[in-house]
Amino acid sequence: MTDAFYMQMALDLAKQAQGQTNPNPMVGAVLVKDGRIVGFGAHLRAGEPHAEVHAFRMAGEHAEGATLYVTLEPCSHHGKTPPCADLVISSKVKRVVVAMTDPNPLVAGNGINRIREHGIEVEVGLLEAEAIALNERFLHNMRTKRPFVVVKTAMTLDGKIAAHTGDSRWITGPDARAAVHRLRNEVDGILVGIGTVLADDPELTARLPEGGGKHPVRILLDTCLRIDESAKVLDTSVAPTWIVTAQGADGEKAARLRERGVQILEFAQRDLAAVLDKLYSLGITHLLVEGGATVNGAFLQAGLIDKVMAFVAPKLIGGEGAPTPYGGSGFDTMSQAVQLRDISVTTYGDDICITGYPVYGGEQ
Repeated sequence: MTDAFYMQMALDLAKQAQGQTNPNPMVGAVLVKDGRIVGFGAHLRAGEPHAEVHAFRMAGEHAEGATLYVTLEPCSHHGKTPPCADLVISSKVKRVVVAMTDPNPLVAGNGINRIREHGIEVEVGLLEAEAIALNERFLHNMRTKRPFVVVKTAMTLDGKIAAHTGDSRWITGPDARAAVHRLRNEVDGILVGIGTVLADDPELTARLPEGGGKHPVRILLDTCLRIDESAKVLDTSVAPTWIVTAQGADGEKAARLRERGVQILEFAQRDLAAVLDKLYSLGITHLLVEGGATVNGAFLQAGLIDKVMAFVAPKLIGGEGAPTPYGGSGFDTMSQAVQLRDISVTTYGDDICITGYPVYGGEQ
């Protein structure tokens, strides 16, 4: 087997914990000696042992003289767990193959340098692009100190997210809807506007086809605190609910909602960037936006979308008054349109999902 084979195995192991490790990255590790795998592991949850720890525990004495394949540079600092670089050194491996360096300033090459200083061969960059794609959320967090924002839309082939009557159930089929629930299971928070809550009364939970699911924090943009107090999303026994509203909006209603366990986040101005900063400070590293045209358009206009997932159903509904995925004033010319890069297309039953990453002015 080749180095690439074992590194791909480590990447596949890491991916199994998608959505469970936040705010930490997903990491996989494989130990190989004399052509056979003697240990492997993945980081499963923040605060728990890292991937290397699981791999070395499995390998035991067989780790000495082995090659370690790891998707991210071994950490070199004391966090909730001891430095993995020290474990690598004490285990007396012969060689370490790393997919990518850690962008965390507390590590950033220090782990690799420490291992090399002890005479262990280290190679960096194998399947680096795949490792970067795997941890796009973590890398964005390190770079911006904001949540990684994914805007998910579902529309007909003629670009409508509902009929002119407002009816929108269901645009896509069961396979696409199941994929969205898996996505909800991976994120920290799901954000919608008050219009979506008033129109659809959604639960905004992760309901996996196989049962269970990790429910995200439900985050509602409701400037005037218009929410109906019987709304399903206000049942905080199911999942946490946070409402973003204006300072001083209906104090008595806000007090009643707080008594029910709802967290009220007040802002002096309508500023989505400030909202994202606050959400990140509260532990939201990965945010799914499932808003209507108004909310989606506001994120687009502000240049705050990091990833687009557009589900398209092979249906035509027509209607000049039928809403589209992105509202607001829009851009003036086609040359100002936001281009998507790194496009991929996935099929879910009869529906497709187009995924891409927005390129805003000045970006390459």
